[in-house]
Amino acid sequence: MRESDITSRLRHAARIPRGSQLVLGIGDDCAIWRPRGAADDMLFTSDLFVENVHFLRATHTSRDVGHKAVARSLSDIAAMGGTPRFCLLAVALPEWADKKWIDGFFDSAVKTAGAAGCILAGGDLTRTAAFACDVMVCGSVPRGRALRRDGARRGHHIYMSGTLGGSALGLDEGNRQGKALRSKAWKRHVQPEPRLALGQFLREKLHASAAMDISDGLSLDLRRLCLASGLAADIVAPPRFPRASLRQALHGGEEYELLFTLPRGVKVPARFGDLPLTRIGSIRAGPAGEVRLDGALLPALGHDHFDSSDRPGSERQ
Repeated sequence: MRESDITSRLRHAARIPRGSQLVLGIGDDCAIWRPRGAADDMLFTSDLFVENVHFLRATHTSRDVGHKAVARSLSDIAAMGGTPRFCLLAVALPEWADKKWIDGFFDSAVKTAGAAGCILAGGDLTRTAAFACDVMVCGSVPRGRALRRDGARRGHHIYMSGTLGGSALGLDEGNRQGKALRSKAWKRHVQPEPRLALGQFLREKLHASAAMDISDGLSLDLRRLCLASGLAADIVAPPRFPRASLRQALHGGEEYELLFTLPRGVKVPARFGDLPLTRIGSIRAGPAGEVRLDGALLPALGHDHFDSSDRPGSERQ
């Protein structure tokens, strides 16, 4: 059973009742709650971060873990063009986590949240055999203006921010050497930057038709965007992080760059600050979810927690 099988079943079982203030549920980067009479919609997202699945003690410091755990959820808010407001942090601490490790984790988590204007408002603590945490972030976006995955239309152009493959390259290097590294690729893997300002720019200035973050690999995440929009896509090879392979760029996860679509004719700057914005393809009619690279069918080989295949850039350690 794949992750998509489980989420599809849940989406069917947890249908939103008519008249609910829940505007969007399972299937996008965030759920959307619309308070009656409010000017803003509320965004909610939750992400787990688990020892031996998302990180190893031998390769990741406690500060790496704290930063990355929070940054992942902030990236979901960025993908919807939102502004983070507060977060809740539930943490299961194992016996091996001493005071120094715990202090490093929480200091880093609070610092990352605070840099994004996100207040740590509470959570939960417990003991367990292996470390795990769940970060829930609440954000806001002007009413009806959230960027969603289902807004792409035939003929819209596909863009991405930054370069891809760096996180997968860093993970491969770290796994081979069995220790934390100092390379730029390793830094990309352990210190991802949620593209919050870019997400707001896409919503406010470019009026993007659809968007999501690249968390599980371009091949899989673009397929998800196409499935949500009921369309297909043609792309060329994406810009790569230095020394990253094409396979790492196409299928490697944990990049947290933004993938977005725009109608033809929209003028897109070559850069947003220091971040390149690159057109990589177009949306077209075709089997929903189909993606072709240079005309050839591109398999969705990004990371799936419930697929036992050994894949490049997988979060699996």
